[in-house]
Parts: sequence; C-alpha cells; structure tokens
Amino acid sequence: MTITHLVTHSGGFHADELLSSVVLTRLFPQARIVRTRDAAWITPAPGRVIYDVGRDHDPDRLIFDHHQQNPPLRADGRPFSSFGLIWGRFGRDYLAALAVPAADLDAVHAEFDADFVLPIDLVDNGALSPSGLLADLSLPMLLESLKPVFDDRGPEAEDQAFHRALAIARAFVEAAIARKAAKRRAEGVVIAAIAAAGTGRVLELPMGMPFRAAIDKAGADHLLFVIHPRDRDWAITGIRREPEGFALRADLPRAWAGLTDTAFEAVSGVPGALFCHNACFIAVAANRQAALQLAMIAVRSGEVPVADKCNSVCRPRLQTH
Repeated sequence: MTITHLVTHSGGFHADELLSSVVLTRLFPQARIVRTRDAAWITPAPGRVIYDVGRDHDPDRLIFDHHQQNPPLRADGRPFSSFGLIWGRFGRDYLAALAVPAADLDAVHAEFDADFVLPIDLVDNGALSPSGLLADLSLPMLLESLKPVFDDRGPEAEDQAFHRALAIARAFVEAAIARKAAKRRAEGVVIAAIAAAGTGRVLELPMGMPFRAAIDKAGADHLLFVIHPRDRDWAITGIRREPEGFALRADLPRAWAGLTDTAFEAVSGVPGALFCHNACFIAVAANRQAALQLAMIAVRSGEVPVADKCNSVCRPRLQTH
C-alpha cells in the first residue's frame, strides 16, 4: 500500500485525530499530513487516508470519520472516534512496526484499545467527561491545551501547534505500548518465580518489573510481599489486593513507618535495613539477606489483625507495581 497523503481536518485539533496521526505517520513516514476541509481533499482517492473528516466511514476506501448520521459504533454500542477507527484498522500493523512480538499482538492490541483508545473515543463523543481535580490533567485535555491561544492568529499557527503536539502525543502512545509489551515479557519471569517460591509468602524477582497481573493469573493468593534487587540495594514491596486502589494484602509493620538507617535497624533488628516509607508499602535494604529478613518479619506482622498494621491514614500513595 503506497500512501502519499494523510488527510484530516484543519482548524482546532483534538486528541482523536492527533493520536490517529501518531499511528499513521509511523506506518507511512513518507506521507504528508494535509489539514483541510477542501472537498477535493476529503474525498477518497488513491494514495490517501482520510480521518476525522469526510462524513463517511469506509475502511476499504480508507476514510475513517465518525461525525455523520448513523456513525460507526463498537459492538457494545459505544461510539468510536477517529482514533478508535484508525486503531481498529491499523493498530496491529502499528504494533508490529514497534516490534511487539507476533504472539503478543492480539493481547496488546486489545489491552491498548480498552485502556487508552476507548477513553479517547468516549471523551471525544461526549460520552465521558473528565472531572474532578485531575480533569485538566487527563490526556485529551493536555493535548488540546497545546492549541494556539485565541489571539494567536498567524496563518500557520494551527498547523505548527498540531505538529508540535504530534511529537508529544507520540511519546505518550509509544510509552504506553512499550509498558504493555514489557508487562507481557515480565509475565513469564514472574510465573517462574512464583513456582520457585512454592508455598512461601515472599516472591523474589531478579529485578523490578510488573508483577500484579501475573500473580493474579497464577492464582498466587498466598503471596504477601515481593523483593527484588535495584541498582545498589534491594526493595521490599507489598502486593495490592485489587488491580485498582491502594489496599494491600499485608502492610509492612507500622513501627517501621518513616524510619531510616540506624533507627530502622534498631527497631527491625535487621542489619542493613535502610528505609521504610511512611505509608508502609515499600522498604529498602542494603542486600538480599536483609531484604529477606525484613520480608519475613513483615509476613509474621501481616498475619496479625489489620488494626495492628499501617492503616488507610497513610494513603493515598504511589505504587508502580
């Protein structure tokens, strides 16, 4: 397929055609983006992909709009934006271009659609509205904040802003894909480590990596803590009870909260204890032996009533796993 032009609408841009452009420019790097509403351009023709404009959806003719009467809908009835339409047609090719393994293509495609594409579709169609303190920090709002301000009336202002925003949007999309692909790579490592742990309560990994989904997949409900080496030390972290939220299967002992170095060593009784977060979800040790000792103490502590452990007063907090 030789594509020479990627055609979308002119004027103010939105997240859906911007993110569609991320996909299409990766697949067709030699194609020129044309931002226009000229009828001659937004009519299907050889060598062009038309998206978010044209009031038609016909993948065979490479036109992907969703503004017409009777617009295309997902199987569950929820609306597409141009991003969802482009992702459905070109997403797997895009993942292959990013070197996602063929065996993982379908899974990563579906996960990215559910976690990233669908929210963009819903916001663009007014079916979902970012709200609360983080509303202006949602990805659609952040990308649209890159539009020119109202009194920047230069003839190239909109197009220049679009291309600047395109580079930023690309970084978000490719980082999200990389993390999902990495999660798939980590799964095999975590499953093997779970087998090695047997009935033990502590999972030892060879490095920091996503582990929560693999623990669920393996049904390893007995695990309470994870330890792994970092650049110069070892981490001990709790495991979330649910994919969402901060509640853990077991917290680190409340008596450790906020302690460092000699104070932490004295209270824990473990030489090499370096730091425990005040929220009791992660601790750091100087070496593997110290990490294992802290983890086993935490296991014993984790088996006492919840009231005796770090409670929700310590939340909210950030956790990467």
